[in-house]
Amino acid sequence: MTPPHPDPLARARLLTSPSVGPAVVRELERITGRPAVPVYATAPDVPFVFVGDVLPEALRVPGLLWFHSVYAGTDALLASGAWPEGALLTRTVGRMGERIAQYTLAWVLAECQSVPEHTAQHSRAEWRRLPSELAAGQTAVVHGTGHIGSAVAGLLRACSVRTVGVSRTPRATPPGFDRVVLAGSEEETAALAEARWVVSALPLTGATERFFDAARFTAMRGATFLNVGRGATVDMAALEAALHGGTVRRAVLDVLPDEPAAPGDRVWRLPRTVITSHSAGITADEDVVADFESCWQEVAEGRTPALAVDTRCGY
Repeated sequence: MTPPHPDPLARARLLTSPSVGPAVVRELERITGRPAVPVYATAPDVPFVFVGDVLPEALRVPGLLWFHSVYAGTDALLASGAWPEGALLTRTVGRMGERIAQYTLAWVLAECQSVPEHTAQHSRAEWRRLPSELAAGQTAVVHGTGHIGSAVAGLLRACSVRTVGVSRTPRATPPGFDRVVLAGSEEETAALAEARWVVSALPLTGATERFFDAARFTAMRGATFLNVGRGATVDMAALEAALHGGTVRRAVLDVLPDEPAAPGDRVWRLPRTVITSHSAGITADEDVVADFESCWQEVAEGRTPALAVDTRCGY
């Protein structure tokens, strides 16, 4: 994750993919002080910086100094081919943590106020009083204690929800969490049994694939499961069994292992489940511009950007 040397960066060409809109391209040109050119079919013969959504195989060459992804997740990018040695990878986070936290809180409060049940009653023109429950004092277990997980926990905690983070490595308690436990520990199992809501904000890596398995779902005692991380971190067959068995009360899935789900996919028939088509934290143009500019300033000062990705770990 060493930043590019200032000399090659000063003469590097700026490339952008077709997915990057004209307004963003103009801002990238302003930040870098050089014109942007469309992505090459073959790599240019000079060092280059590339901003886009995917990195074509033709550009995975030593001349690549830095790739800035317009997305927060980089699992698909890293899985699609060997990463060029020495090339910096940064990502766009922007205000995604706020957006995903708001999404999570919205579903938590909707459930507390029986919004799904009221909606169903309305469709039947039925008048029947339904109970509500308080979120305050209940427990949310958030798997993933990074930027997004901390934002989710912070907003839930502001509503007096107890927040337990689950981390794969020992760490100090990040902002937003009441405490953090280790994945795979007895403390995690106990927290899952206590949880009213279980939130996954995990990235997809070799260690997190199918992380939510039968054992974790069985440890729950009627919790609602919300996935705002990556779809492949969930064993969908285990989730389906847990929904039918009752250890999972309901599920809110913003992400799936295979997207988009086909109309005939069985995920549409999961009981008490809502799927929201990967829209909890859509990246805005201003997020791309702000994060690239921040990274550019850090690189220009010889520092590794805060948004740099360790390509060996995947996050």
